[in-house]
Amino acid sequence: MSNREKLFSVTAKDCVFQATKGSGPGGQHRNKTSTAIRCTHPPSGAVGFAADHKSQHRNKRVAFGRMARSQKMQDWLRLEAARRNGELAQVEENVKKQMNPRNLRVEVHDEDGLWVTMEESDGP
Repeated sequence: MSNREKLFSVTAKDCVFQATKGSGPGGQHRNKTSTAIRCTHPPSGAVGFAADHKSQHRNKRVAFGRMARSQKMQDWLRLEAARRNGELAQVEENVKKQMNPRNLRVEVHDEDGLWVTMEESDGP
């Protein structure tokens, strides 16, 4: 048995489902019924779409699965897990330290179109 603890879950209630008419081969029935489904998870922006089946309910399950497996959703899940574990604050602090102006080199185009390092006094 696993020692994992459930931090949170994403369910269909967390998503917005939109029914649309399918396209492509299938005749009048496909063009007149709204069986294609787009599943959107607003917090992450992840989207899944399905128009594979004649059944709207089946397409809804497929669209949710595609949304859940999308790279955008996987990235959001990692960030959300880190935030809920308190690890995100540490990451943000490290980024803040690394973004210190003395650690950065800003380059701009000069009059000849060449890249040159911008001095701190050149900025606005």
